[in-house]
Amino acid sequence: MNLRASTLRSATIVLTLASSAFAQANPAQPNPPQSDSATFDPDGAAHITRVIPMPSTISPDAQKWLQSLHQEKVAPANSLEEFRDRTEASRKTAAAKARSLYPVDVQETTIAGIRTDIITPLVDGVKSVPSAPGTTHRVLINLHGGGFIADSGSLVEGVPIANLSGIKVVTVYYRLAPENPYPAAVEDVVAVYKELLKTYKPQNIGIYGTSAGAVLTTEVAVRLKQLGIPLPAALGIFSGLADYTRAGDSQQLFALYGLAGLTGPADADHLPNDLYVGKTDRKDPVLSPLFADLHGMPPSLLVTGTRDMLLSDTTILHRALLHAGNDAQLVVFEAMPHAFWHHFDFPETTEALKIMADFFDRKLAR
Repeated sequence: MNLRASTLRSATIVLTLASSAFAQANPAQPNPPQSDSATFDPDGAAHITRVIPMPSTISPDAQKWLQSLHQEKVAPANSLEEFRDRTEASRKTAAAKARSLYPVDVQETTIAGIRTDIITPLVDGVKSVPSAPGTTHRVLINLHGGGFIADSGSLVEGVPIANLSGIKVVTVYYRLAPENPYPAAVEDVVAVYKELLKTYKPQNIGIYGTSAGAVLTTEVAVRLKQLGIPLPAALGIFSGLADYTRAGDSQQLFALYGLAGLTGPADADHLPNDLYVGKTDRKDPVLSPLFADLHGMPPSLLVTGTRDMLLSDTTILHRALLHAGNDAQLVVFEAMPHAFWHHFDFPETTEALKIMADFFDRKLAR
């Protein structure tokens, strides 16, 4: 299967996925190249052909999922409204699956005027009620993905972690762009965090998110530090970025589902997430925490995959946290694309969710 991705300047990368099953299912498909090649323009832009077999290092169920992504043809949304409708439909389906696999109690409420869901673990089918409120009970703040313009994972990301960790999760429905660009989302999460500090000690609180939620997690931590507010006990940065001034190398290579689909241009004139950034200076240290003082950040877990479009950005942030002397762990899953843990049908997701839940169980004070 030929997969084309626009890269820096006008270069084209052509990736050829070797798959006999795909060829049998698509007899009209022209014969793909059978060897690798690479040529380079004087400015360094690359023209590449690669033959990439389905990796044998991942589970059979994950292989089937990747193959289904390679064969699926989805037209891009024609409007923001259409994108949000599609995202909401897929979110509801995934959330229902999550709740069937990871039983919890979910109550919709508001905290500091912000819509939230309170996701409480169940013990033997009964809601878990912590003892000694404000001392030993713990809470996680979940910040959903969706590119800051939609909600792709509120309950999808909150439900499994609550169930597996035994820790209450507060999912925050922060304001979305383009109606509310940066710093609206940061302000909403800071307001919720400050309100939770009235009940919980900071060492009993963790913050985490996927994709846009991972970006927001780091931004909120930097903003809390600026404000002199006690930082949470731990951060979960699950496929994120910390620099809006440039696009990481993996954004040139991978689409939302890894090798499947088209990437958009990521040069200096087409940097990601303009709707969220708005008119803010891209070097603003909260918007782009790579430009912030990262000393003293909470222990952090970063998770990504080798086919994640934000692989580069996640690893760059990880190194920045290490350079600042922080406790930062990086877990990279073989062949997995962006936010693969939204899909529950293969063991890599089970493993990733357990790693995330165990991290918070270790780092939050009891």
